[in-house]
Amino acid sequence: MIPGLFTQIGPLQAATPIADFLVENFPIEAPLAGAIGSAVTFVVVAIVVYLLGRVTVVPLVNRVLKSRDLDAHARKPLRKLTGLIVGFAAVGIGFAFAGYGNILTAIATVGAAATLAIGFAMQDVLANFVAGIFIFTDKPFRIGDWIEWDGNSGVVEDISLRVSRVRTFDNELLTVPNSQLTDGVIKNPVAKDELRLKFVFGIGYDDDIDKATEIIIEEAEANPDILEDPGPSVRLIELGDSSVGLQSRIWISNPSRADFVKTRADYVTAVKQRFDEEGINIPYPNRTIGGGIELSNADGIVEPADD
Repeated sequence: MIPGLFTQIGPLQAATPIADFLVENFPIEAPLAGAIGSAVTFVVVAIVVYLLGRVTVVPLVNRVLKSRDLDAHARKPLRKLTGLIVGFAAVGIGFAFAGYGNILTAIATVGAAATLAIGFAMQDVLANFVAGIFIFTDKPFRIGDWIEWDGNSGVVEDISLRVSRVRTFDNELLTVPNSQLTDGVIKNPVAKDELRLKFVFGIGYDDDIDKATEIIIEEAEANPDILEDPGPSVRLIELGDSSVGLQSRIWISNPSRADFVKTRADYVTAVKQRFDEEGINIPYPNRTIGGGIELSNADGIVEPADD
């Protein structure tokens, strides 16, 4: 029990206009009239403050969130949080106007102790809650974005203040604590309007590099899903054990995971077919193993006799 919790709450006096009205017009004693007057004052003030907050503060916060270009889904939990704050403020102001100062102090003391205990017990939940707020304000990704993190990837389906839900490309639903998405590195390939794709084509050492480069560029220009500006390019990036590596760099617009996979597959298939038509080889890795086998005690080996 908190010391002084009940000793601070003394008898209520008829000090409000409502209490005075009750004493003058009804056969009610002053202490009872004071209690009724304080209660009525608390209810009226709390309701008025709450309604004013809903009419002024909540719309103002909503406009600020819209100016931050937050999605409607992201604004919803923040609006709820604002409504709760307005409600707590209305109760506090109502207590103050009703003359419940001592009661409010005692409740605040109890609330502070309870908050401290709950904070220690719910550190992970609070960390996820704060991380959710950062996701809403910093906007590293949005609903519908394809993201990658810690070896996982998928499309964001839902963002709340505690967790985010991501649908993988195997149609699995991942419920991810928000702190995991803010403490590490998140890759968002679709954050911008354009995405660059890279693919390495390996050709044989005897093949014509210029001819292979020309084919790679032509097939990129012939693909309607590949942008002309920025245009495709090819760079020789490696001389491997069995092939020469030509890296193709192409750009696509309005990227999504489906567009990324389909465009790359169509493009690589077209290049492979052209290579086959033009006689350009795509070698596979091979190894030549040399050496011999030495047998010990060879004299003890008896050959089978002929019939």
